[in-house]
Amino acid sequence: MLVLTRKPGEQILIGDDIVITVLDSRGEGIRIGIDAPKGVKIHREEVIRAVTEANLAAATADDDAEARIKAMLGLPAGDGK
Repeated sequence: MLVLTRKPGEQILIGDDIVITVLDSRGEGIRIGIDAPKGVKIHREEVIRAVTEANLAAATADDDAEARIKAMLGLPAGDGK
């Protein structure tokens, strides 16, 4: 990991076409601007982590999910096999 110290207004260049500009420093945080080609995806790590966790939770059915769905559809519960 490269660690740099930058002041507001200073930039970091990544490759030939990505520019990160330090916009402002406020207490414990900083504001940055990122200039990159449209094809480059830029995401906040904590948002990606939250979406991944939500998708995993939604994809995991609890033990009685099948019975609840059958009840909603008016189907007999059966023995779960």
